[in-house]
Amino acid sequence: MTDTQHAETGSTQIAAGPVAMIVRLHNAVFAGLDRALAGWFNGLAARFAFFSLLFFYYLNSGWNKLGDGIFGFLNPSIGAYASILPPVMEHYGFDVDAIPFFPWDIIVLLGTWTEFLLPIMIVIGLFSRIAAIGMIVFVIVQSYVDVAFHGLEAKFVGSMFDRLPDAIIFDQRMLWIFVLLMIVVNGPGRISVDHLLGRWFNART
Repeated sequence: MTDTQHAETGSTQIAAGPVAMIVRLHNAVFAGLDRALAGWFNGLAARFAFFSLLFFYYLNSGWNKLGDGIFGFLNPSIGAYASILPPVMEHYGFDVDAIPFFPWDIIVLLGTWTEFLLPIMIVIGLFSRIAAIGMIVFVIVQSYVDVAFHGLEAKFVGSMFDRLPDAIIFDQRMLWIFVLLMIVVNGPGRISVDHLLGRWFNART
């Protein structure tokens, strides 16, 4: 038997041996898992994580920005201005009535409504990808305001690749954005209003 024949025989034995069995088992298990989860799991899991971790956080934050009375959503509290526009508040002597409606009041109103509308849209899966993009922008702006205007200390800001996993900005909020990106990339999954609307639309066309 030649060296080439010996090599071919050895390769055949490896291909039919325990290593090949492990490889085939691995491929079969994870191919089956991919098929079982395709089209629904990633988006649903990301929305569930958002619901568990951030939904009530943002609803509570938005609730605290509402003014008094039934029309409080049209008249944000002084805390809303202090939270969203701290330099503008300081410029106008912390007098909300002195702040011009355009653009500052509009910004505060939109910021307050955003903390209600976008999380609800994400959780129920309505225009999920657009809502998730909007939420990513909101988190980035929120983080900038925290660092630039609320005096967040460097140890709480953190940095990438710093071996410390608990900083507010570069650790926690980066993970928040990752969860939202999962929705942008994968969609909300089949258990969502978007999926029902898609089926309804396709049935009518």
